[in-house]
Amino acid sequence: MTTLPPVLTIAGSDSGGGAGIQADLKTMLALGVHGMSVITAVTAQNSVGVQGYWELPVDAVRAQFSSVVGDIGVRAVKTGMIASVPLAELVSELLSTIEAPVVVDPVCASKHGDPLLSAETVATVRERLLPRATVATPNVYETALLTGVKVRSQTDLRPAAEALLALGPRWVLVKGGHLEGDAVDLLYDGEREFRLLAPRYDNRHTHGTGCSLASAIAARLALGDDVPTAVAAAKDYVTGAIKNGFPLGAGIGPVDHAWHWRESMQL
Repeated sequence: MTTLPPVLTIAGSDSGGGAGIQADLKTMLALGVHGMSVITAVTAQNSVGVQGYWELPVDAVRAQFSSVVGDIGVRAVKTGMIASVPLAELVSELLSTIEAPVVVDPVCASKHGDPLLSAETVATVRERLLPRATVATPNVYETALLTGVKVRSQTDLRPAAEALLALGPRWVLVKGGHLEGDAVDLLYDGEREFRLLAPRYDNRHTHGTGCSLASAIAARLALGDDVPTAVAAAKDYVTGAIKNGFPLGAGIGPVDHAWHWRESMQL
């Protein structure tokens, strides 16, 4: 009997199914691990935007974590949007009780650079969550909010990674997908530097990209990869998902989490 490594996502629910908990669990299924969830918030959300947002109580988040980790255990954790100071403090506390690798997607700015969290919550993410990270995966706008370093071109990726690393994570992956040219991400641990390149596809249906990438890294770590191998495999997976993103509703559709299955079946 096959036992799948259990991987936990701590994030918000996207009712439209493109990002958040839903994207995380689809990614984990696609990569061969058992996905579990701790839901921090519920959204009313679709392809055109977010119509409502409700945080769960701290006690509810704590109870979910204790329930699954205490019984099932966990081989890797991914955190997503944690949109308040009390929840960020709680998640930091919970992560201190486990030894599994943690991928922190510090969701605090949109893909257009608009802040998503209050300044106080950003500070808590910076001071409490990033030091818990095995890998932190900010985009260029989140990097600027967290460090003050603005990434305008690929030459800015290394200084940004150094500034992020000073905040405590073991590795940082600065995502350069919003820069001009090919999609270049920089993975850095203070000594080793890896630049991961992928072609840029002309596809507007990219909802859930960041969630899926962080979840894919966590899944690969749970399967036994070291960090550079896990990140490279995750980027390959997400690049295919972006290439095959599809229209859904009236706005921006999701990436295709099952793209490799469809290709193998020639559908």
